[in-house]
Amino acid sequence: MSEPVKKQRAGLFDLRYVLALLFVVYGAVLTVMGIGFTSQAGLDKSDGININLWGGIVMLLVGIAFALWARLRPIVVTETEPADDATGAGEN
Repeated sequence: MSEPVKKQRAGLFDLRYVLALLFVVYGAVLTVMGIGFTSQAGLDKSDGININLWGGIVMLLVGIAFALWARLRPIVVTETEPADDATGAGEN
């Protein structure tokens, strides 16, 4: 049976980093759109609430939360020695 050799972090292959990046990018775009490009007609459609601004802020916070989660609780991948033959049986 193979024994664990070493442990390493998943690093950039962790899906939480990808999700964090996407949330932060889309959140930044929505926040900029909400601050600089909101018209009165758009506010009238949304009952006076700047949806782009609030949605962007929430997406930024979710992206930061994903990045912190990935940083503080990394996924640890355990590498094992390969088996000796093609069947995966190893030495007995």
